[in-house]
Amino acid sequence: MQVRFWGSRGSLPASITNKMIEAKILKAVQASRSFELETDEAIKTFIQNELPFAVRGGYGGNTSCVELSNAGGYILCDAGTGLRDFGNQYMKAKIAGQSKMSNIFHLFISHLHWDHIQGFPFFTPAFITGNQVHIYGLHADMEKAFINQQNAPSFPVPLQAMGADISFHVLDPGSSYHVAGMNVTGMKQNHPGDSYGYCFQQDGKKVVYSTDSEHKENAWDDHYEFIEFFKNADLLIFDAQYSFLDAVDTKENWGHSSNLLAVELAVRAGVQRLCLFHHEHTFDDEALDQVLSDTCKYHKLHDSSCPLSIYLAYDGLKIDL
Repeated sequence: MQVRFWGSRGSLPASITNKMIEAKILKAVQASRSFELETDEAIKTFIQNELPFAVRGGYGGNTSCVELSNAGGYILCDAGTGLRDFGNQYMKAKIAGQSKMSNIFHLFISHLHWDHIQGFPFFTPAFITGNQVHIYGLHADMEKAFINQQNAPSFPVPLQAMGADISFHVLDPGSSYHVAGMNVTGMKQNHPGDSYGYCFQQDGKKVVYSTDSEHKENAWDDHYEFIEFFKNADLLIFDAQYSFLDAVDTKENWGHSSNLLAVELAVRAGVQRLCLFHHEHTFDDEALDQVLSDTCKYHKLHDSSCPLSIYLAYDGLKIDL
């Protein structure tokens, strides 16, 4: 199984400005002074080996969308602005004539806040007759939310005008479903208006998608229910939008968690890979680099014997399981 991130930001998309690009170029040129860069190959090697990720690349600005590769169709978590890029990539491959491309899309929606559904009106495959788009969630008013965001005056093209066969499926929390070769269960999370995490299992692999979830004092209980939900996951995608201080103080009850609590829960649950997700939209690439560094240091201090691999999601990240 491969997991690919198309959108990793929280709350709203985050653009990159010309000043940010200039700052990256300046740092790259400064770092290159002591290197002989006479050929393109030398330049590429320098970029890959000598520049930190925040300088040579970036974490992206799209809101939540994560793809789980699957032979039974495309499985995606949330329909933030990253869904547009996924759809565009799909269309390029389709036009190029790549074989064995499914026309079935399965979208699992964590909740109905706008940053998690705002990419759907720009999802090109949903406009094509013959395609099938199945939208799953645990909110009874899910279909209404998708219809409303495309109604006038908010958007010029109503949902009903999209050419694909679009269907909505309201799931029950705790129940197990078989979708496109995967076993899927949903679990209610602490977030304004409620959100739901998803556990995907196939061929002995387990991926948990748990964004927009705040963990309170009961997270320290021995039998905290999320420990079982996360247990032995090959990959846990975890909402770590806030610092620990913000999560327990100034932004308490806002429905998000922190990087430090992500480590605590992942270690207790025996998770193999932890991917921090739903990044704060005001953080630039250097700030996010620091979040990753601080998280790894905390894990080393907390329990370095636990073989936990830690990632910070970025638009384009691929994790093979």
